[in-house]
Amino acid sequence: MGDSWATFGRDLHLDLGGSGGLRAALLRALREAVRSGRLAPGTRLPSSRSLAADLGIARNTVADAYAELVAEGWLSARQGSGTRVAARALPRTAPTARRAPAHRAGRPRFDLTAGTPDVSAFPRTAWLAAARRALTAAPSEAFGYGTSSGCPELRAVLADYLARARGVRTDPDHIVVCTGFMQGLALLGRTLGAGRLATESYGLGFHRDVIARAGLRTVPLGVDEHGARTEELSALDDLRAALLTPAHQFPTGVPLHPDRRAAAVNWARATGGYILEDDYDGEFRYDRQPVGALQGLDPDHVVYLGTASKSLAPALRLAWMVLPDRLVDPLLAVKSTGEWQSGQLEQLTLAEFISSGAYDRHLRGMRLRYRRRRDQLVAALAERAPQVRVSGIAAGLHAVLELPPGTEQSVAQAARWQGLALEGLSSFHDPAAASPPRDALVVAYGTPPDHSFTGVLDALIRVLPGE
Repeated sequence: MGDSWATFGRDLHLDLGGSGGLRAALLRALREAVRSGRLAPGTRLPSSRSLAADLGIARNTVADAYAELVAEGWLSARQGSGTRVAARALPRTAPTARRAPAHRAGRPRFDLTAGTPDVSAFPRTAWLAAARRALTAAPSEAFGYGTSSGCPELRAVLADYLARARGVRTDPDHIVVCTGFMQGLALLGRTLGAGRLATESYGLGFHRDVIARAGLRTVPLGVDEHGARTEELSALDDLRAALLTPAHQFPTGVPLHPDRRAAAVNWARATGGYILEDDYDGEFRYDRQPVGALQGLDPDHVVYLGTASKSLAPALRLAWMVLPDRLVDPLLAVKSTGEWQSGQLEQLTLAEFISSGAYDRHLRGMRLRYRRRRDQLVAALAERAPQVRVSGIAAGLHAVLELPPGTEQSVAQAARWQGLALEGLSSFHDPAAASPPRDALVVAYGTPPDHSFTGVLDALIRVLPGE
């Protein structure tokens, strides 16, 4: 059998339109491709045989055009190296002014904003090894489009892991893999339909926006030193669900009190509503064993939402929902109408990463890393700014620094002048909440490099108010 045209070589798009014959059109198209920069210096062109087959013209026509462009200096040809775009002097550009340092140009030197893990610690070697094993063992079906619920290998592994590590009661058929917490929240909002959804008075504004776009109205639920005031749920009308962060309230950093955990579950049972449990960093508690998931108290009324974004990296775009039986089919019906699915290969790799024990080893290492950072922060404040109190439990990737009333905005501005990007607690406060926000800073300690963390602490302490 003769060679197929599909095996000849490199692809090259050329438009041979215009007058003057095929040779003239080919010369014109190649010159324009080089002149415009679409073919950069050094780019190897297809062989004359390959390009002739692709364009449906005689090989001699292409060979003659190449020879003429070599003579003109547009192309170069060497034995064994093929035909390439010739190296040509680039036009001189006007010199640019020296740029100011990033922090003086308005960009911070150090990012202390909450929500991002230490992505430099991503376990590249272990992840690559898991990917190789997963690909070697993957069935051919794994390279297809997949299903709305996610690949079965990952759902089976997650069911075992969540039961062991977070006290979740489920099976693979009640787990749905999604591309992130935001997609999961949007899917739940569309599945629940019209009505109201309670959100904690301190939280992320774009979560409320996602809920609103899904067709639900949000109503704030007060937060104090014991977490969300779930006893207030029974007084709210037309309430379909409540979004809570029980293990570690975001961003105030307190766990939900046991009595309030019970009150939330009792409300859901009495009304047929749902608790949406955002377990965004439930694995990261440093002073004791993490509190188990709220879902374990009532799998029929609590939707558990977890993600690899904090434990591994946001770039993986992997999250999961553990659904009550009544929500599985309705949510999958919504998800199957065109929602993006997580990549099958990433799902298989995560399944292998967890089942091999690499995930647990990574988490233990990150707990130690983050705990050391938090301890450094607390110790520096105790020594050099004792008037500033750190509130919340020893957990997660950020700490809350309480400030004197009326000082949050000025301290945050001073931090920006020091090259620190951080947020005040008021930026997470729901404007519809009845109680006013308190003054505090939300300081993430996971992202600055180890070698610069002491300097970050020095800059932070310089902007804090004195006695």
